[in-house]
Amino acid sequence: MLNLTPFLHGYSWYRNRQLQKQDPVTSQRKVLHKLCAHASRTSFGRDHSFSSLRTVADYQSAVPIRKYEDFWQEYWKPAFPVLQDCTWPGLITYFPVSSGTTSGTTKYIPYTKEMSASNAKAGLDLLVHHVTQRPQSQLLGGLNFMLGGSTVFREEAPGVMSGDLSGISVKELPWWIKPRYFPDEELALLSDWDEKIHRLAEECLKRDIRTISGVPSWMLIFIDTLAQLKPELPRKLSSYFPNLELVIHGGVNFTPYHQQFTELLEGSNAELREVYPASEGFIGVADQGYGEGLRLLLDTDIFYEFIPVEELESPNPTRHWIGNVQKDINYAIVLTTCAGLWSYLIGDTVRFVSLAPPRVLITGRTSYTLSAFGEHLIAEEVEDAVHAALSEEEFSATDYSVGAIFPESKGELGGHRYVIELSEDSYQAYLEKTGVPSRMSAVIDSRLSQRNEDYEAHRAEGFGLRAPEVEIVPPGFFSRWMESRGKLGGQNKVPRLISRPELFSELLSFVAHSRQ
Repeated sequence: MLNLTPFLHGYSWYRNRQLQKQDPVTSQRKVLHKLCAHASRTSFGRDHSFSSLRTVADYQSAVPIRKYEDFWQEYWKPAFPVLQDCTWPGLITYFPVSSGTTSGTTKYIPYTKEMSASNAKAGLDLLVHHVTQRPQSQLLGGLNFMLGGSTVFREEAPGVMSGDLSGISVKELPWWIKPRYFPDEELALLSDWDEKIHRLAEECLKRDIRTISGVPSWMLIFIDTLAQLKPELPRKLSSYFPNLELVIHGGVNFTPYHQQFTELLEGSNAELREVYPASEGFIGVADQGYGEGLRLLLDTDIFYEFIPVEELESPNPTRHWIGNVQKDINYAIVLTTCAGLWSYLIGDTVRFVSLAPPRVLITGRTSYTLSAFGEHLIAEEVEDAVHAALSEEEFSATDYSVGAIFPESKGELGGHRYVIELSEDSYQAYLEKTGVPSRMSAVIDSRLSQRNEDYEAHRAEGFGLRAPEVEIVPPGFFSRWMESRGKLGGQNKVPRLISRPELFSELLSFVAHSRQ
């Protein structure tokens, strides 16, 4: 197989010159103008007078913020699954299926050939940042392993398919990367997660793997499978893949996993690199070190808007864009894309840590808040508190979830319960200790009180919120729970902050059942 890395180095030189000269405001203006011009003759474009829009302000005045449900009811549902010249020119041939982890609502997100090109350009930027920092890289001399979902599709209408986003992405890979992609179609088609992960582990040990990408929790399960197959080897990625250069992660906050992956990479030449892919579009890539933010992709046919989170319920929220955002404000991110999404609230929240170039940290989800009692906790605050508690005990976690426990009798206070799954080594250490849950509870409580005034006020003298409860569960717990929900593997993520009482009750019932 021809090593394409020299060509990648050449492209990286060209692309870096582009990025160095890139003016964020000009780039985003051009993107918005291009998108509106391209879609001016669609139903949506005519309804919103795209042909007469000249400025960002014109666009924001003409196009209101919409959620998925708004697009579904107003534009997609009447014609689904045949969306022809509806919100984007031509026929929509793919629909990545996404189910909200808090709402459970199935979403069909349009995916176009233009979005495929946008994702490919974003993927190239990821590789550009890697080889720029690793001049001796031979990244494309071997295979790129994506631990994704099934490539089995459902035919919604002739020529119209729905399925897992990772499966669609694989099917639409650029021609030059397909021979350098693992797994092959036979393995990718497997829908049984247990069978798939064992087959993948067996086969990839025979291959020259240079990159691995996937959701962190599923990658850890996969690495455990490798360790079972090769118990004679140290549990290090270099033991299984000596030429590994890059571990790509995204989709969830990486803080609870960072220490585990750092240990797995010891003795390896590989590095971690975070990405920000969403069903609606590829948003950002880490171009610097861990925790230094994800650089927004400004010229990949996605236009970004940002709404201060506290204004989300306002009938007329302030709509910022790259031209006037500020650092250290928690924004809900809004996308206009080359797949026919227009000022679409995707449900993520971000905070800018740099404006030149624009870099963001993902702070959570608009629906992922704990505020059953007025405490107004966001995901970033909870992640930080859990990480602090784990660090205090020198534990590492595989995953966790937290939700509200409501009062059952008069005078009783409500609170939060944290269900935390530890890694194998940490769980064994936990079994040899005493008082772990109460100590972790105290650290979580203290950290949240320091960061969130509403939480602190509710906790003051036990006024409106009792101390958090911590429940430790063994390795494999969340994979069994996700399997029981039909959400095992691929792009499915364990819900961290569960605001839906019935879903959290289901989790707690599973905890109780697993202890029997």
